[in-house]
Amino acid sequence: MNANPSILIVDDEQVVRDSLSKWFKEDGFNVSSAAGAAEALQQLQGQKWDILLLDIKMPGMDGMELQQRIKEIDPTATIIFITAHATVDTAVKALKEGAFDYVTKPVDPDYLSHLITNALKQRSLVSENLKLKEQISEFSKADEIVGDSAQIQKVYELIQTVAKTDTTVMIRGESGTGKELIARAIHSNSSRRYFPIVAVNCGAMAEGILESELFGHERGAFTGAQYRRKGKLELADGGSLFLDEVGNIDTKTQMDLLRVIETKQFARVGGNDIIKVDFRVICATNKDLEKAVADGTFREDLYYRLNVFSVFIPPLRERKGDIPLLANYFMQKYSRAMGKQIASISPEAMDTIVRYNWPGNVRELENAIERAMVVGKPPEIRPEDLPYQLTERNHILPSGSMAAVEKAHIISVLAQNRWNISRSAEILQIDRVTLYNKIEKYGLKKPSAG
Repeated sequence: MNANPSILIVDDEQVVRDSLSKWFKEDGFNVSSAAGAAEALQQLQGQKWDILLLDIKMPGMDGMELQQRIKEIDPTATIIFITAHATVDTAVKALKEGAFDYVTKPVDPDYLSHLITNALKQRSLVSENLKLKEQISEFSKADEIVGDSAQIQKVYELIQTVAKTDTTVMIRGESGTGKELIARAIHSNSSRRYFPIVAVNCGAMAEGILESELFGHERGAFTGAQYRRKGKLELADGGSLFLDEVGNIDTKTQMDLLRVIETKQFARVGGNDIIKVDFRVICATNKDLEKAVADGTFREDLYYRLNVFSVFIPPLRERKGDIPLLANYFMQKYSRAMGKQIASISPEAMDTIVRYNWPGNVRELENAIERAMVVGKPPEIRPEDLPYQLTERNHILPSGSMAAVEKAHIISVLAQNRWNISRSAEILQIDRVTLYNKIEKYGLKKPSAG
């Protein structure tokens, strides 16, 4: 959002122009006004405006026709109608032709200010994504998807394949593996890349808050709902909706979400108006959704609707060849950010980094390198600059005997699959009974939740 957003007010009533100009100038906006369409079009030739407030009924060219002319000059223009002659047909037509919203006279200044704040936020989101148009002409890897291992190359291939479609994607993997980066790579290489990707962290919000966050709400829908608010579903229209930690959605919201995905329409909380949307769904989870379906905590129909195309992100311990590439990438990133002349990682430090098991995956590696950059001194990162847990022996993969190697591998596969015995046995290419016997042999215990 600009430091001083600009507003052009177009209304044939002097008192309306003066009062609105006064309100928004006091709020720090750059404000200008026009008494009619001709004057407004003249001002549009010399400047782009963040928000245009248009009256509908004006002498000569009315607001509806003016909106069409404005869109020809600036297709990204954000228009809000202000009128004393609002009808349902007029409102629907205005919104279909690209208006952000409309309000009726007399205008509530607090409500209009809130509406403009939301419009500026959406304009900022759209603007950021439109900038990708000049940067993306063919498939490109997201900046922080680093690696050349066979596992990560397979992920690249899957991104290339699914990005060209509108198929719903489920990204699986442990916490910290970079699932949101993959989601953004899919979006930025799709036909929807010029519209926003809107992320929702489903695991960070309570039931009622998540519902309002997704669907929006009408004024007065519940205590504290002083204004109508657009939800993430509306903001994602034309683009992609990224549902992170989708396994944490409560059962009621699961049902509502399924209905939206299937019908592409919904109503805001506390409202009756049907809103049509068009977005692609990309979701991510580190949970065993199959078990959740079996337990009855996740709807089976929603699971199948989301799990159309699956992308699994391997944990870092299974692509150790990528660790030096990632470590150097993060070193260069924080060297630039901190202005520190550290240009390499010592062989001893790199050996420690590669041998560590990385339970927190790429996120933990980035945090470790950032910490090393803070305490380290030029010209290189040394072992003593790394977090203490990297050098603790019980965190380093055992080596030597075949039994130690087998034990470490079984621990890795079980952790990767969150102790799903069937899936782990399949990956290890042994039967379930054999796996249970090896778990007992090595005294392995499933980590307690939390």
